[in-house]
Amino acid sequence: MADPSGAAPQPGPNDISTAILRPKKSPNRLIVDEATADDNSVATLNPATMDALQLFRGDTIIVRGKKRRDTVLICLSSDDVEEGKIQMNKVARNNLRVKLGDLVNVHQCLDIKYGKRVHILPFDDSVEGLSGNIFDVYLKPYFLE
Repeated sequence: MADPSGAAPQPGPNDISTAILRPKKSPNRLIVDEATADDNSVATLNPATMDALQLFRGDTIIVRGKKRRDTVLICLSSDDVEEGKIQMNKVARNNLRVKLGDLVNVHQCLDIKYGKRVHILPFDDSVEGLSGNIFDVYLKPYFLE
C-alpha cells in the first residue's frame, strides 16, 4: 500500500527492478587476484572455494575470461587466498584478457588425458644466437615439480 506521507515504497530484496544490481550467487564465478607464485600454469584457490566447486589439489580446470577466452590451469589450494577469489599470474591473465578484480568462470576439465610422450621442438630462427644448453635455460623450469 501507499505510504501516508506520499513517498514511494522502498524496493524489497525480491524486487525485480533492482535485480541487476545484486551480485550473482554462482560459485563458479571468481574474482581475479595477483598470484604469489610465478607459475604460468597454476591457479590458486581457497580450500573452501575448492570444496564448493568439488575440486582437488592438482585438478585440471578451465578458466573462462572475457570474450569467451579460455585457458587450462592446474588447481592448487592455499589458505592465503580469500574465499571467492582465484590467484593467477600475469601470463594467465593476459591469455584470458582479464585484469585484477575481473570475474572469471571456473569449471573442472575432465577430458584432458595424460601425455605419454611430448615433442617440444624450436623453430630454426628462434634459436639463432642462443648459446648454452637450451633445455636447462628455457624448458626445464616448466617441467619441475
